[in-house]
Amino acid sequence: MADNPNPDIDRTLLTEGSPEAPTAERSTGRNVIRWLLMLSVPCLLAAAGIYYWIASDRYASTDNAYVQQHIVSISPEVGGKIVQVAVEENQQVAVGDLLFAIDPAPFELTVAQSNARIAAAQVEVQNLRTDYQVSGVDIEVARQDIAFAQSNYQRQAALMDKGFTTRARLDAAQHEVDLARARLKSAQADVVAARSRLSTGSAAPGENPDVAEARAARDQALLDLARTRVVAPFSGRVAQSTRLQIGQMMVSGLPALSIVDDKNSWVEANFKETDLARMKVGQKAIISFDAYPELELDGEVESIGAGTGSEFSVLPAQNANANWVKVTQRVPVRIRILDKPPRQLIAGISAEVTVDLRNGNE
Repeated sequence: MADNPNPDIDRTLLTEGSPEAPTAERSTGRNVIRWLLMLSVPCLLAAAGIYYWIASDRYASTDNAYVQQHIVSISPEVGGKIVQVAVEENQQVAVGDLLFAIDPAPFELTVAQSNARIAAAQVEVQNLRTDYQVSGVDIEVARQDIAFAQSNYQRQAALMDKGFTTRARLDAAQHEVDLARARLKSAQADVVAARSRLSTGSAAPGENPDVAEARAARDQALLDLARTRVVAPFSGRVAQSTRLQIGQMMVSGLPALSIVDDKNSWVEANFKETDLARMKVGQKAIISFDAYPELELDGEVESIGAGTGSEFSVLPAQNANANWVKVTQRVPVRIRILDKPPRQLIAGISAEVTVDLRNGNE
């Protein structure tokens, strides 16, 4: 084989132009990338762990939270038949708007009866005043009768002394005097009784008790008549109105429908008792809603419950037994919503609350 006249050129061409050179470079690059990936994964995991540890110490969150609104159950204060239903389900109402009406006819009759009782009591008072005046006249007549009887007795006594009359006439004259005195006492007693019936007590000065009682009955009848029109006590949205039907008999105190105050909402978040060590009133919170995934509202801790949820249940748990298992309790925390929601919040929808534990009131 002939010698290569230019060995340096051939060696360079062999090194740089041969297929083995790019393969070696690519292999070295892959090794570097592989090592970078192997080192970056533990670093990322460590960074994520450190962030989680810092964040878990800074925030407390729970998805056991629900939107709360004031809900008032409306009950009629008088019973009767429904003659009008003025609202529909989910209708917005203002203060004083008519919800439904009960048949007023029986209550109007009660008002008329009360007015009649007032008139009768007033007539009775007038009769008592007349009797009082007549009793005064009777006293005057009784006194005159006493004077006449005494004068007659004195004449009979003078005649008896002279022997011109009998003992029977003298006794009769004495009897007339006694009768006249008895009639005076009776007339005086009638005056006292009439004055007593006309007197007024300290609870209703200047008015006869019978008249005052009749007026009170009339006022109660008017109040019951007014209560036949059931109106909204505050502004809100009507709920459960579908059970109201015209002709239905309502019982006093029986819930008829509800009104939801949808303008004032808050969130009741049930935090684990282990999250309360650093939680304080006034700490900021972020609220999100399952119904509106894109919506987040600012809030703050308004109050922390006075007891766990189990303490206020109808049948509190009794753990005094041999099979007791400790369960982390939940404490209701009231979260005030600071933002004005761009969408209508609905009572009872689920929420998630995250509280920043760094600040707050002492």
